[in-house]
Formats: sequence, structure tokens, C-alpha cells
Amino acid sequence: MKISARISWLFATIIIFSSLALMIVLYYLVPRPYSRKISAWIIRLTTLFTVDLQGQEDSDAQMFLLNHQSDLDIGIMETITKKDLVWVAKKELFNIPFFGLALRLSQDIAVERESKTSLLKLLKDTKNRLDKGRVITMFPEGTRSSKGKMLPFKSGAKMVADKYKLRVQPIVFIQTAKYYNVKEFYYKPGRIKVIYMDSFVADRSDKSWLNDLRIKMQKVYDDELANNPSHR
Repeated sequence: MKISARISWLFATIIIFSSLALMIVLYYLVPRPYSRKISAWIIRLTTLFTVDLQGQEDSDAQMFLLNHQSDLDIGIMETITKKDLVWVAKKELFNIPFFGLALRLSQDIAVERESKTSLLKLLKDTKNRLDKGRVITMFPEGTRSSKGKMLPFKSGAKMVADKYKLRVQPIVFIQTAKYYNVKEFYYKPGRIKVIYMDSFVADRSDKSWLNDLRIKMQKVYDDELANNPSHR
């Protein structure tokens, strides 16, 4: 079974990187965000994933905050919304050959952890993208958490949302690491659940809203697992 799962993982990974290459080519041929959307749909269809949506996207949302478990998360998010997303990612990812080029061409935003200069640049860059009608999309954990417990949320999401009084919509991805896990070389097709939570306008005077949001998102995640055994 392990050998079969790893062969399947290699197949899925080849598809993902091939679609990434296509996205880079399409960037020069079609308007943004279609290059990324097309590539994301190719990944979703050829890896045989389906998505169940619960709740509704807020058409006025200016920021999406997602929990992060798998490399599938970005592709899935791109296929469930028509919005022009701009992803905020750690600076190291922009230095990776090929992958970093895809991020730069899409004008995603690099952030350097623990750097005050980088945080100021983050504010400037997010303002620039918001003025272009794009939606700031972040994994506030800052990295993948595949064990079912969300990591503490980084302060950058709150800083940006508070600064521009953004309408924020949290989105909970259920068990995506169960289907594609790069650390364990594991992949299997399946039905992924995505839950849109209610949106809200960031309130700078509420010092704890980001931490409170993590607790609420974790509860949504835990309740879904408790009530739907197929996710376990």
C-alpha cells in the first residue's frame, strides 16, 4: 500500500509541477487571474478531487484567512472563487527556482518573518493590491499544520486587516493533508470539504480578534470531524 501511495503521490506531484509550468506560460498569454485559475482547475480535475462547499463566499470580502494543511490548499482555493487572489507567503518561497517565478509573475506578496522593514513593505504591497481590486489571501499559521490542530496565528494578518479595516472572511479546509501530504509522500483522490465562515470587519480596538478567530476556526474544524466520520 505504501508503494502504491508513493507512486500515486509522484503522479500527483508531476501534475502539479506541470500545471505550474503551464501557469508561467499562460501568464504571458491571458489576463490575470486566468493563468492561475486554469492551472488550478487542471490540477483539481486530473488528480480527481471534488469539493463540497458549506456556507457562502462574501462577495465583498477583501481578505480570506485559511488554515493550511497541504500544498493542495492554494489550488483548491483558486477553483472555488472567481476573485483575483493575491497570496502572502514567506520570502524564502520566492527564492525557489521555478516556483518563485510563478509567485513573482502573479505579483504575490513576500513577507520576511520577524523583520519590521518587511512588515512595513507588507502594508505597502497589500494596499497596492487592494487598490487593484485583488483579495488578500493568507495562511495566518504561516506554515502547514497537518495534525488537525491549528498553529498560533501570526500577527501580520491582523496588522493588515486592522490598518485598512478590511472585511475578512475565514475559510476552513477539512483534512486536506489526508489526501496530499508532501512530507509523507502520500496522495489519494477524494472529496474535500471547505467551509466558509461568516465575514466581519476588522476592529483595531479588539486586540484579541485574531486569536479568538483561531479558536472559532478550530471549533468549526473539530465539529466537522466529530459529526462526519468520513473525514477521519
